[in-house]
Amino acid sequence: MFDFDILLQQILNGLVLGSVYALVALGYTMVYGILQLINFAHGDVLMIGAMVAVTLAPPLLAMGVPGPLVLVIALAAAIPTCILLSLFIERVAYRPLRNAPRLAPLITAIGVSILLQTAAMIIWKPNPRVFPDLLPTDPIQIGGALLGPKQLLILIVSAATMIGLILLVNKTKLGRAMRATAENPRIAGLMGVNANRVIAATFAIGATLAAIAGVLWGLNYNKAEFMMGFIPGLKAFTAAVLGGIGNLAGAMVGGLLLGIIESLGAGYIGDLTGNVLGSQYQDIFAFAVLILVLVFRPSGIMGERVADRA
Repeated sequence: MFDFDILLQQILNGLVLGSVYALVALGYTMVYGILQLINFAHGDVLMIGAMVAVTLAPPLLAMGVPGPLVLVIALAAAIPTCILLSLFIERVAYRPLRNAPRLAPLITAIGVSILLQTAAMIIWKPNPRVFPDLLPTDPIQIGGALLGPKQLLILIVSAATMIGLILLVNKTKLGRAMRATAENPRIAGLMGVNANRVIAATFAIGATLAAIAGVLWGLNYNKAEFMMGFIPGLKAFTAAVLGGIGNLAGAMVGGLLLGIIESLGAGYIGDLTGNVLGSQYQDIFAFAVLILVLVFRPSGIMGERVADRA
């Protein structure tokens, strides 16, 4: 018999998961919109943010600092760390290849991802670290579903961050410069826009989003490890493609949709397959969506069809 409360619970879970995917997907889509580059190291920037936070949290808690304040301090440390790392990657690995064939920066991005994972494994060791609970654990009841304080925080922070990014891109001088550079870097340069500064700012904003997503991911799953950015990074890329890579609104919609699809799939795959497959197979839905989008709508849900521009 169909249970509406279970459906509501899966949708809420999907919105929480999709909010994190959307934050990371925005970093992918911003860089692609300006440089036409898929930054596959972006998921590992998320990982670095989480590892910085999980390093700081236990000693701060041991000193008697309240959990919510520890979370703020962890975010305040993770964000600049990820920004500096991302700016270094852009300057050393991507900028020299800006005019190279597209395959070169793509391979470089994969190489940077492997380097970051290896460095994190050396610094923080291979074993997963426990991310402590920094917020109360008593759930909030919404209809027949439950939503924990951590999940509610993820929804609020993600929504506020995405709204802030939209305002920045559409209402500020930096946002106009970013849109001009994405449209035509050469003409934007003739109009006085410093492309290098705009690209650096884009990487910095993307790193900020990744750091926030990494800390929230660790907080939600109570775990951080050197490989943790790989799968969320791939799924965020899938979300960006689903929404229309290069489109900010598309990345947000794609992330939320992918989270809901994955959560519903994990919740009902057992019933649909006679318990042959369980919730541990939830990853297949993200990549099945990627294949379907690439086959039937390569430009994404909110992307522009090639025929529409003709």
